[in-house]
Amino acid sequence: MLMFRITLLFGLIAIFAACVNRKKHITIPSGKEEKHLLNIRQLTFGGDNAEAYWSFNGKSVTFQSNNTAWGVQCDQIYTSKISQFGDSGYIPNLISTGEGRTTCSYFMPDNKHILFASTHLENKNCPPPPETKGAYVWPLYTGYDIFVSDLKGNITARLTTDSGYDAEATVSPDGKKIVFTSTRSGDLELWIMNIDGSNQKQLTFGLGYDGGAFFSPDSKKIVFRSSRPKTEEDIAKYKELLSRNLVEPTNMEIYTINVDGSDIKQVTALGKANWAPFYHPGGKKIIFSSNHKSKRGYDFQLFMIDKDGSHLEQITTESIFNSFPMFSPNGRQLIFSSNRNNGGGRATNLFIADWID
Repeated sequence: MLMFRITLLFGLIAIFAACVNRKKHITIPSGKEEKHLLNIRQLTFGGDNAEAYWSFNGKSVTFQSNNTAWGVQCDQIYTSKISQFGDSGYIPNLISTGEGRTTCSYFMPDNKHILFASTHLENKNCPPPPETKGAYVWPLYTGYDIFVSDLKGNITARLTTDSGYDAEATVSPDGKKIVFTSTRSGDLELWIMNIDGSNQKQLTFGLGYDGGAFFSPDSKKIVFRSSRPKTEEDIAKYKELLSRNLVEPTNMEIYTINVDGSDIKQVTALGKANWAPFYHPGGKKIIFSSNHKSKRGYDFQLFMIDKDGSHLEQITTESIFNSFPMFSPNGRQLIFSSNRNNGGGRATNLFIADWID
């Protein structure tokens, strides 16, 4: 922790020295066809910033970032009130330990604690990137467990202790349940538990990667992304990658399921990668990210679809990456990640927009 603080100090000094070059917060024009988005505002400037999710009171967000200007080497969890985001010199509050790698944070119902997954107990260093052998894969770091921290970064609870991958946790709107993804049963399945971590139960059982789950506004259903290999070749490939704690997220569709594990339904059948789903506040539509229109594969836009799979509508058109959409609790704003307005670089930043139905 001392070394981390020293690194952070030097990062702060570097930022202070560059204050004259700060970028002030700016409103980004929406694309001509982005009729649902108004007053798009850029919140972060640099690094990869993703999975930003609202507090229950709609005043703050929590997200993960690897912005080296903030003194970190790999993804850590931050939080900030929306009103405090300012310019490129602003550093949000660090919630995770600054050790290991973290992912998938989410506010607890009291707005004073944040849920996230971290590998810091297994190793204080950032885990090495996977050997991809030319394929696009996501690592399933077995050191991930799910923790709860207060807003000062003090860990107050550890909710999972099983060996293997436990991550991708989100909280139900009624504040009673947590859904997460785990490999503890031998495959990447959805699990559900009480808000205090008790009564952990498996929800899905089909072979494939079930993850990125969120509850419906009434807390009765769950929407998630899933890869369900069908052919012998695809099944063998999936299992081989899983044995090396890897998954290839290039063929995923959107599904829904009841919180008791019943009535699983496939919503999309678009091909390629459909992921990062979230319910519209009305509960009848689902917004998600997809590259199904892309000729090369890397052109992710936001789309919306009725929960029965009808009336597909494209929401974003700008840049080649838009994902992780989440509506504010009152449904009036949308936060998402995008590489628009990055000057042709690789940075992925957080953006917030007024939502127009």
